[in-house]
Amino acid sequence: MRIRIGYSAWIVGVVQFFAVHGIAESAWARPYSWARNNISDLGNAHCALQSEPEPRYICSPEHGLMNVSFVALGVLLVLGSVLTGGFLWRGGRAAAIARLLLAGAGVGFVLAGLAPADVNENQHVLGALLIMAAGNIGLVLAGVGLAEHVPAPLRRGTSLLGATAVTAFGLFLSHHYLGLGMGGMERVAAFPLLLWVLAVGVRGLIRRPPAVRVHRSGLRRRGPRPRGAHGEAPRVQGLRRSGLL
Repeated sequence: MRIRIGYSAWIVGVVQFFAVHGIAESAWARPYSWARNNISDLGNAHCALQSEPEPRYICSPEHGLMNVSFVALGVLLVLGSVLTGGFLWRGGRAAAIARLLLAGAGVGFVLAGLAPADVNENQHVLGALLIMAAGNIGLVLAGVGLAEHVPAPLRRGTSLLGATAVTAFGLFLSHHYLGLGMGGMERVAAFPLLLWVLAVGVRGLIRRPPAVRVHRSGLRRRGPRPRGAHGEAPRVQGLRRSGLL
């Protein structure tokens, strides 16, 4: 139950974010552009001409709703990172650090929502660094820290996705947008993490976890129960030999 709540938290967080993103951008009098505008522009509290890092006019009527969405997303990301421990993750330092960094990205969204860029720029920038630096490094490490039952292609793809997002963040900071625009490159840096937790959450909810069996050593292991030569459980075979079956 605990793990399913964690997966659900991730799904709800990401879905509500993209839904509110669409509502907030549709409220702009001047068309909002995924290429020219930052994600944070949707949460700016005042209408003004912004000169950095690229000139643009910002006026977001639904900035309050957007900032609430940032905070909700962050809280649910942290909750999911905590509740998915033990099953989704293997033991060890890499998994622990990955979960900590992913939770840090959640904290970053909370900071960004509580401090719009035009209200408290320093706190907002700190939040952005936690999201696109810490969160993406956590995604790289997640490929190593995911449990062995997670398919190898998914583990390798997770690290590759994180590396792509880290590279995009570097390009964004250096103003090399590769034709995607400022907002486009920022989204290449920020959205992989959200798409990953959404995909992992959906997979976790629709996939039945392997059964838990107890060995004589007392260790709990996941997997099918042992079977005898005729496909029967050992207890059934013993009853058959004694004449009770």
